[in-house]
Amino acid sequence: MRRQMHLNLFIHSRGHHEASWRHPSATPHSVYDVEYYQDLARRAEAGLFDSIFFADQLALTDDVANGPRTGLEPLTLLAAIAVSTKRIGMISTASTTYTEPFNLARQFASLDHISHGRIGWNIVTSWLATAATNFGGGGPIAHADRYERGEEFMSVVKGLWDSWAQDALIDDRDLGKYVDSNRIRKINHDGQFYKVAGPLNMPRCPQGRPVLVQAGSSETGRDFAARHGEAIFTAQMEKVTAQEFYKDLKARVVSVGRETDQALVLPGLSPLIASTEAEAQRLADELGELSNPEAGRQRMSARFGGYDFSHLDLDAPLSPEDFPDPETVEAARSRTEVIINIVRREKPTLRQLLAKLAGARGHHTFTGTPEQVADLMEEWFNDKAADGFNLMPPILPRMLDVFVEEVVPILQKRGLFRTAYEGSTLRSHYGLHEPSSQFD
Repeated sequence: MRRQMHLNLFIHSRGHHEASWRHPSATPHSVYDVEYYQDLARRAEAGLFDSIFFADQLALTDDVANGPRTGLEPLTLLAAIAVSTKRIGMISTASTTYTEPFNLARQFASLDHISHGRIGWNIVTSWLATAATNFGGGGPIAHADRYERGEEFMSVVKGLWDSWAQDALIDDRDLGKYVDSNRIRKINHDGQFYKVAGPLNMPRCPQGRPVLVQAGSSETGRDFAARHGEAIFTAQMEKVTAQEFYKDLKARVVSVGRETDQALVLPGLSPLIASTEAEAQRLADELGELSNPEAGRQRMSARFGGYDFSHLDLDAPLSPEDFPDPETVEAARSRTEVIINIVRREKPTLRQLLAKLAGARGHHTFTGTPEQVADLMEEWFNDKAADGFNLMPPILPRMLDVFVEEVVPILQKRGLFRTAYEGSTLRSHYGLHEPSSQFD
């Protein structure tokens, strides 16, 4: 069977461009209106997307006056979306740094049961400095320590999801037997960070366990993704760097004894689409005029762990020396490397850099016609830069609708994308194996 690309819709605010919330074609709904997200999910399902995705952050950012930076708590939101859709997968971010393993395992197992097997977990080790102040008041945890804690966290949650055999739940009213207790086992985890007896207090997930998603691109993050990730979201500005990441990640997957098609690489893509290039560029110009460079400066500071960029002239060319060494940054290290590579390669002014980041925060942006977008996607897919894409529409729902109505049919005509759902779970959409069980 011919390889086909996978599509995930990354839902963020009223669109991924920082000024989308101000654009007249963006949704009139509040970002705290559940019906807005239910509607987007149904639109993506009509377009046969594999999944939708919500990021999360555990603090209110300093630039909230300049636009909506948060939305509804995503696990709660997925429960509402699950009952308003039928086939599309749903992925939510949750932190290993500020969550207890038992709670997280139970919440995601519940969502997988509610959705009949359509849930994925985007695993993050929280880096935002202000988040630390909401969980105990201490400073942020160092990058390496976050991943060390995260590794043990994964051992615990995987054990909990595997603590029930598939046939442990009997529910036989005539015999008066509800479960076979011999098919349920404690995990008795006693580690450096966690002590969890188990078992989980609910049956095995319909998918065995939720699909595991990861987005780290640092060296430590790539190793973590190779061990655990079944879908890997990544920010790549150019095809050549996307190819390098793809090749490297797949090699790491093989090195830990996994099959390469069981770890899908999905770079972010944020296309502004119109019937002509001129019309698409007009939309880009409109968004640019609505942007606030000082808000962008604040967000970039947060990316670099609070580094002060206030002394930089907006219209002076930048150099890598204007930024801290990424190895010293304990925040989002992989994204800081993306930003510094842009500076090294293009030597933009600060204003130009912030305009570039305003489009999709370091992901690949593109302005053009539906045919041109499809050409770009096919090129990246065929040239082993991607197994599919994490679609990040700059304006919602407008750019999602254009993509579904204009780009998806082109991809289908070229045999690159499904024309119908063949399965009912997120694992089936992604072509992933069900995890093995200790009871097999």
